[in-house]
Amino acid sequence: MSKIGAAIAALAITACTTGGTPGRANIGALTGGVAVVAAGDIADCRKAETATSPAAQTAALIHSDDAVVLTLGDNTYPVGAPAEFVDCFEPTWGRFKPRIHPSPGNHDYVTNGAAGYYGYFGDAAGPERRGYYSFNLAGWHIISLNSNVDARPGSAQYAWLLADLAASANMPCTLAYWHHPVFSSGPHGNGDQMVDVFAALHSAGVDLVLAGHDHTYERFAPQDATGKADSVRGVRSIVVGTGGAELYTFRTPRPNSEVRDARSHGILRLILLPQRYAWEFISVDGGATRDAGEDTCHR
Repeated sequence: MSKIGAAIAALAITACTTGGTPGRANIGALTGGVAVVAAGDIADCRKAETATSPAAQTAALIHSDDAVVLTLGDNTYPVGAPAEFVDCFEPTWGRFKPRIHPSPGNHDYVTNGAAGYYGYFGDAAGPERRGYYSFNLAGWHIISLNSNVDARPGSAQYAWLLADLAASANMPCTLAYWHHPVFSSGPHGNGDQMVDVFAALHSAGVDLVLAGHDHTYERFAPQDATGKADSVRGVRSIVVGTGGAELYTFRTPRPNSEVRDARSHGILRLILLPQRYAWEFISVDGGATRDAGEDTCHR
C-alpha cells in the first residue's frame, strides 16, 4: 500500500453514496505533496454578514500552506458586480488572491462581459479576458476553461485546448476545471456545453475534471464523455459547488456517481504527487472529512 493509502486507511476514512464517514485528516501534511484547494459558487452575502457568511466559513478551511486555490465559477452572487467582489469575495476568499487561479461562472457573466470578474482577477483570469488558460504545478499540467463561451469544435477555445493538450503531452498528470459540469445528479443535471471538451480530455489521457454550478459535492468514477465507465483511461469528475452559495438537493443519481454530499458547505483539497493524486472533501461542519481517496495518473 502507498504512503497516502496507508495514511487514509489508518484514519478509517471511508466513502459511501451519501458522503464519507466524518474524520480528521490533513492529507497534505501526511503526504508531503503539493496541496491544491478548489470550490465554486462562493461569495453570497445577501443572507448573512460577510464575516459569518458560508463563504467566510469555507475560506477558514484553506491553509496557509495550500499552494494554489482554484475557483470553479460563480465567484460572487447574484450578478458578479464589481461591488460584490469588493464587499463579499475580497473579505473572505480574497485574502488568498495571490494564490487564486479562477474560472468564471454564469453568475459572473450576468454583469456585461463579466466585468466584475475580469476587473477583480486581472491577468490571473487569463489573457485578453477570454477566461481560459493553463499552467504547470509540481509536475502537473492544469487547465482552466470557460464554460460560458463557445467550446465546441471549430471554436477558438476548442482549438486552443487541442494545441495546449498537444504541447503538454509529455506531462504525466493533467487536471482541468470549469463551471458547468458534464455530469451531475443535482438539479441542473448533466450539461452539454463541455461534452466535446470532455471527449478531447479523455482522448488525451487527462486524469481529473472539477466543476461547480450545482451547489453540491459529487464524485464520479472515471468515465468517458458519453458516461460510460472507463477504469483504464477514464476521466474522474468531481462537482464542488459548495463554496458558499445556498446548497441544493440531489435528484436521481446519475450513472457512475460514487459519492454525493449536500449536507454542508466545504472545499476539496487535492494533493498532487508525481504520477498520482489524493483528494479530500472537507466540510465546514467541524472540519469533518466527508470523502477521501487516491488514484494514479494515466500516463
